[in-house]
Amino acid sequence: MTKTLLLVHTGGTISMTTDEQGAVTPGLNNPLLGEIDKLGLADEIIEIEAFNLPSPHITPAHMLELKKLIMRMIGEQPVDGVIITHGTDTLEETAYFLDLTLDLEIPVVLTGAMRSADEIGSDGVHNVLSAIRVASDDESLGMGVLVVLNDEIHTAQNVTKTHTSNVSTFQSPQYGPIGLVANGHIHYHHAPLHRTRFHVEELGGRVALLKVYAGMDSEFLFHAADAGYEGIVLEGLGQGNVPPSLMPGLRRLLEAEIPVVLVSRCFNGIAQPVYGYEGGGRMLQEEGVIFSHGLSGQKARIQLLLALSSGISPKQVADSFTGH
Repeated sequence: MTKTLLLVHTGGTISMTTDEQGAVTPGLNNPLLGEIDKLGLADEIIEIEAFNLPSPHITPAHMLELKKLIMRMIGEQPVDGVIITHGTDTLEETAYFLDLTLDLEIPVVLTGAMRSADEIGSDGVHNVLSAIRVASDDESLGMGVLVVLNDEIHTAQNVTKTHTSNVSTFQSPQYGPIGLVANGHIHYHHAPLHRTRFHVEELGGRVALLKVYAGMDSEFLFHAADAGYEGIVLEGLGQGNVPPSLMPGLRRLLEAEIPVVLVSRCFNGIAQPVYGYEGGGRMLQEEGVIFSHGLSGQKARIQLLLALSSGISPKQVADSFTGH
């Protein structure tokens, strides 16, 4: 059955070329535009360019604009799936932002490339083709936002970039991909159990992400409180612990009713309130720190930003991280 798909380009390595000095840079024109037509696909592809930006230039404001663009486009012409090309550095954050804000049953699939469009062995067109196949597959319905690269299908919540340059960089630590693309066929072997969604039309406030290290003191937390940050995400040690020297800053934030979300800086396992010593997870939970079970720091930051922007109550913010 022929499907109608929306293909949205946002820039990134997948749409860049190499200049005479060997630097990979975006050009005035995206070399990927029009390439999909040459593949002779049966599906109808509506192709547009939202941005042409390296992904380190992408901000949550761009992510919200992308979400609104998708909703506007499918309101004007219903489609059976959406594919988004994106730079790989922040692809996982955009994917999770869209997963939390798009209330759609149709497949939404992000893809990118680790090699520029003119590099030998460029993976861009192949990844787009795989993403198109996933987006047009009926089994992708209701799966939430997906990330497809290197013939693997990952959830937006779990996927992360694990290697600076390898084409198999996107992995889902401890969970693995939920499906594979093999010889043009889609094979799912498990599916996400639940999704969190926020209704957000505008972004409000600032949320900082800080990695905890041995001997870290409270200076940055005091600064965050004084600078008007509305939320803090900490990548804590181990199962969710911090040095005792961080406690004065944490208490300052919590007394000011600034939510603090704790994840682990380990990429396997989850943060849990286990240890009862000064700075241990049990004490942090008793002080009011929110534990996020399994999210990375960058995704917890996206979720806290959206939770605060949605206007829900502090308890609902906390519950969104614990799955209650």
